[in-house]
Amino acid sequence: MSSGYENKGFEGSPDLSPPKQDELPPPTFFEVELSTIGDEKPTEEESPDPESQAAPERMQWDSQWEFLMSCISMSVGLGNVWRFPVTAYENGGGAFLIPYLVVLILIGRPIYFLELTLGQFTSYSQIKCWKCAPFFKGVGYGSMIATMAVLTYYVSIMALTAFYFIASFQKNLPWANCNEEWAGADNCNGSASATNQTVPEMYFLLEVIKESENIENGVGSPDWKLSLCLLFCWIVIFATLIRGVHSSGKVAYFTAIFPYIVMIILLVRGLTLKGAWTGIEYFVKPDWKKLSEPGVWYAAVSQCFFSLNTGFGSIIMFSSYNKFDHSIYRDAWIVSFMDTFTSLLAGFTIFAVLGSLAEEMNVDVSEVVKGGAGLAFVSYPDAVAKFDWAPQFFAVLFFLMMFTLGLGSAVSDAGAIISIFCDQFPKLVRWHVTIVICFIGAAVGIVYTTPGGQFIVDLVDFFGGSFVIYTTSVLEVIGIAWIYGVYNYLDDIEFMLNIRLGIYWKACWGVVIPIFLTIILVYSLVEDISPTHNDQTYPVIALVFGWGLAAVALFAFPVFGVQAMTKVPGNSWKDKFFGSLKPHPSWGPKKPENRKAWLEFKKARPQMTLLERIKQKKL
Repeated sequence: MSSGYENKGFEGSPDLSPPKQDELPPPTFFEVELSTIGDEKPTEEESPDPESQAAPERMQWDSQWEFLMSCISMSVGLGNVWRFPVTAYENGGGAFLIPYLVVLILIGRPIYFLELTLGQFTSYSQIKCWKCAPFFKGVGYGSMIATMAVLTYYVSIMALTAFYFIASFQKNLPWANCNEEWAGADNCNGSASATNQTVPEMYFLLEVIKESENIENGVGSPDWKLSLCLLFCWIVIFATLIRGVHSSGKVAYFTAIFPYIVMIILLVRGLTLKGAWTGIEYFVKPDWKKLSEPGVWYAAVSQCFFSLNTGFGSIIMFSSYNKFDHSIYRDAWIVSFMDTFTSLLAGFTIFAVLGSLAEEMNVDVSEVVKGGAGLAFVSYPDAVAKFDWAPQFFAVLFFLMMFTLGLGSAVSDAGAIISIFCDQFPKLVRWHVTIVICFIGAAVGIVYTTPGGQFIVDLVDFFGGSFVIYTTSVLEVIGIAWIYGVYNYLDDIEFMLNIRLGIYWKACWGVVIPIFLTIILVYSLVEDISPTHNDQTYPVIALVFGWGLAAVALFAFPVFGVQAMTKVPGNSWKDKFFGSLKPHPSWGPKKPENRKAWLEFKKARPQMTLLERIKQKKL
């Protein structure tokens, strides 16, 4: 493969020539210990990775369109529809697009591309790809634990969409009229509510999730209807993943395209409703004062991670099934654009309908705006129930779209976990691993079908999702950019894609992301140290469980780091520590022909430490 590069819109680094030995000062101990793979004797060809030789040939996508559709389906999920519109509205409206796009450009897209290239270069999932710095493989285990935790409650939300989807086929939408059978005696005034709650809100809280006031006395018993819906969701996930990417890639065509068809239909219908433009005005009207609030930037980072699905390992997993030289640079731009476009499309669609609902109820739009589950299962169903023509049809479309959006993300996260076990234990039969993971997910997910289930959803989301994923993402970028070396990684990308990335990528990976995400992480701890649900604090036992979940995920980093140290030769723990930060002899492309060409390529590249580059002004 040629060592030349093509500049793709960013500043290309000049060709670097190896420094003359007499121009360099003697290296320090620290520099010697952190020397790159190119500084060592080329023993890799004589010592190929025995695991790679023993493992079966890695499956690949049947079509690169399937990979692209799967990435779009993974990134375009529930977060775009039920989270982005309200997050934007609450954080400055149209002004929120500024911090969101800044975060997307400087953090979201660079991490997304880093994970894409890491998976494609190594042809491994999120643990074995850390042969570049074995001490950091605990990052992969930590994110796997967080992904499994998030996946269990994510599928429970899909179960709610399945419940509403089935209910939408009734002659009269059940949330359109108050019914004392589920609302309780004296809570209905004819078909209307006799309380301060709307009928759709009562239906969601009293009939669907049967939510308890608190969980001081436990979460309660599972609801059999929601449990069956949960089981159905996991069966669909299993059927989608049974043959790996060969089956999930086919499903991705539907899960990636169908939501756009529904959103466009709903947008066209919404724009014809009275009051629609008032709702859209609320969505886009900028509040510039919000830009100076740290919470707005924190919301932008949260939305970016939640939307693009970075940090969960699914991006690494998907790209690991690519051909070695596939043009993921192009795909990264397409997916990030589609993600932003979908968020805006969903915002216009949702707020057009909410504007109509506010007009119908003769209240301000702000009074009908609810976030998360409230938007998907209260506000929007309320608006659909008031449609003059075929409300059942639009309800079916909406909840089928929501289920489809959830399926795309759930399949990717489950696939990431499955690929970890299949990579670690190549002799395992993939569909056996798939059914075990789905069974565990369904068993754990039963807790979310209880009256206290939504309390647990918020608890797991806080400790297992945001907190852990932020931390592992910071460590992920540090491990690649600071430990393995951003210049080493740029060389690897150049060899793989024949593109030399410029200053934008160096600055984002090496400086902006580690520093900015660390600040955001500290801010999140200070601001949200005690999670709440419906403004209620959690009992001590629940907080202990939450911190325990976070501790297990985060302690995976030092535990597996020490385990990696035990496998490194050395006379002291110090030697073993620095040795575990250097690439494993088997680090590099998995296929022998690619690996051989890569080793020749690396020999021709100047191998300098960061200090040497600074002295020679070769940054």
